[in-house]
Amino acid sequence: MVLDSMSGSVIYSAIDLTNGFYQILVRQCDIPLTAGSAPNDMLWEWLVKPQGLKNAPANRMMSHVLRLLRYFAPS
Repeated sequence: MVLDSMSGSVIYSAIDLTNGFYQILVRQCDIPLTAGSAPNDMLWEWLVKPQGLKNAPANRMMSHVLRLLRYFAPS
């Protein structure tokens, strides 16, 4: 299955994500890094990489980590 082969990858291209392959599992060791708090003082952790959420912790982290590779991305 395509998603199984993508699970060990670190960098994805736009081609990988165009056909809906966006429910990519987060590594077990990285799940605590995605924790965010809700107004009711509960902590939530992402099990899959969130897509399209501007304020999602995982998106902010990935944007920060991959910002040096921006010039490779198509505009």
